[in-house]
Amino acid sequence: MCSLTSLTLMRFTGAARIWMMTQMAFARPALRRIPGLRFWKLLGVGDGFSLRPDLGAYGLLAVWASSECADAFFDGAPVMRRFRRHADEVWTVRMVVIQSRGAWSGINPFRPVASPDGGPLCVLTRATIRWRRLAAFWSHVPDINRTLVGVPGLVLSVGIGEAPVARQATFSLWRSDADMRAFAYRQPAHAEAIRCARNESWYAEDLFVRFKPLSAEGTWRSDEPLARARDAE
Repeated sequence: MCSLTSLTLMRFTGAARIWMMTQMAFARPALRRIPGLRFWKLLGVGDGFSLRPDLGAYGLLAVWASSECADAFFDGAPVMRRFRRHADEVWTVRMVVIQSRGAWSGINPFRPVASPDGGPLCVLTRATIRWRRLAAFWSHVPDINRTLVGVPGLVLSVGIGEAPVARQATFSLWRSDADMRAFAYRQPAHAEAIRCARNESWYAEDLFVRFKPLSAEGTWRSDEPLARARDAE
């Protein structure tokens, strides 16, 4: 059970795309040896849910034993230096957990240590979709993706996943908890998907985590999302 979480988004172009595809396998032994890295996932990244992967975007979600362990990794770990050397763009946000329920790969490594403060909020949702419910899940996705355009208070939304089709997640950054809740429970397409997922047992495993973002560095799509979220405070 750990207290600090980081998400790193990385974008690659040209031959570096091929290099990063290989790292989805070859970087794993190095990550397993990182001191204080208690839980991690190398992930594909896209804009919202999609069956068409973005082969130039990848992510690293990490849960750390301490902020010092995270500092040592981002400041000097050879595997992180290689990612930065090949990437066109890297953005990392550091967060602490406000609320967490569910599991990922059979465990929940996200320990709540913070309280909401009215400021920006990060949300991670993740699920393993039951094979017999895949068609139902994906039938709701186009409507939900369309509703994400221009949502009040939504600063960033990316799809992240371990495997195509059945193991999917989203990460979003909101200006406030109130903005997130207004979308989650009052937007008809999203509220209907939540209802169906619960009533029809779509998921073999699911996870919902709310985070308080602490700091961020780098850029994503030539923007620094956390700074933009805080501009509205």
